[in-house]
Amino acid sequence: MKTLGIVRETKNKWERRTPLNPQAVKKLVKKGYRVMIQSSEIRIYKDVEYQEVGAEITENLSECDLILAVKEITIPNIISGVPHLFFSHTIKGQDYNMPLLQHFLDTKTTLFDYEKIVDEHGRRLVFFGKFAGNAGMIETLWGLGQRLKKEFGIETPFLDLKHAYEYKTVQNAIDHFQIIGEEIERNGLPSEITPLNIFMMGYGHVSQGAQEILSTLPIVMIDPENLSSQQNDYSNHEVYLSIFKEKHMVERMDGGAFDLLDYFQNGTEYVSKMEKYLDHCSVYVNAIYWEAGYPVFLSTESLAKLKKILIIGDITCDINGSVQATVKTTYPDKPIYIFDANTQNITGELTGKGVAVCAVDNLPCEFAKESSDTFSEALSPLLAKMLNADYAKELADMTLPEEIKTACITHQGKLQQDFRYLQEFLPSKK
Repeated sequence: MKTLGIVRETKNKWERRTPLNPQAVKKLVKKGYRVMIQSSEIRIYKDVEYQEVGAEITENLSECDLILAVKEITIPNIISGVPHLFFSHTIKGQDYNMPLLQHFLDTKTTLFDYEKIVDEHGRRLVFFGKFAGNAGMIETLWGLGQRLKKEFGIETPFLDLKHAYEYKTVQNAIDHFQIIGEEIERNGLPSEITPLNIFMMGYGHVSQGAQEILSTLPIVMIDPENLSSQQNDYSNHEVYLSIFKEKHMVERMDGGAFDLLDYFQNGTEYVSKMEKYLDHCSVYVNAIYWEAGYPVFLSTESLAKLKKILIIGDITCDINGSVQATVKTTYPDKPIYIFDANTQNITGELTGKGVAVCAVDNLPCEFAKESSDTFSEALSPLLAKMLNADYAKELADMTLPEEIKTACITHQGKLQQDFRYLQEFLPSKK
């Protein structure tokens, strides 16, 4: 009998998500699989709910044939020789997780990463992105309301917003935002902050989740190229949203024509052209995938010159990434810090000189149940084949679906072909 294990999440007290809900576990048990789960006091589903569907609650997962988590598992809790699947946060060569990656190699343990489970077009199949967008947009606008009041004495309808985790469901949040939107339509926004221009960087799942929240407001879409002319034609009763695609954001260093595929393949040959738009930005929402070496879109130097920008919602949350003001992560109950671009000092309060930054790195946990249910539904169909695979074989010879093979970072003590670039980031090579 093949056995699946689910570890308790230990990232922080907010990480209440689970990769599989009780309904998915019940289906596995009915198919003849054994499911073992470490006890957790914070998981959105209680231990007893898993026991009722046939799972075993235990500390020891050494008998498992596959182990699941959501976020990184600490090195002492990795079970050598047993394949693991979780968000490893290693594929960008993240320095803080290179010891973890090295441990998988040293112990010849197989590591899969959800982020690389993709279809033939490179589209992710198992993700939390929509809920990151939902929560990130809520926290950003909560921060906007608080910042305006506490630092500038400006009251807006956004002051009535709650943290994302304080809403029972996404729909509850949407219902409240609709009330906020109606108030903006009726009474308008203070002239000191209008036109209120929201810049949305990206258009994928994260962006779509953020846009779902924004759609409840009196939104007017404005093409980035029309931002300059907007300054003489706007309404205080509207909120303006610009969606930035790669064609707006970058240009080739050599002056050649922009090509999307070329940018994806050779991003280091492009530079940002965001400077032409940033003077119009009130709220900067970062919802794009980014890798080291690609253009920085909101630099510290640029930020020091900007007068209109009020808050940055860095949903992607790459530390020292495309937004250089993102120098640390925050937590759902205190999502905002203030960054002074001139001194590069930060304060943890909502007051002080600088720009507000929202940088919560595990936003979907604020809607733990809904995000876990959606994730579980996407992941479940893949598990039987992963459990039944023969991990003694080379990856190419295994009966795993191609979308799972592409997500295999380490196997039998080696970085797999698509991840050999990580060799230069490993501790043993420094």
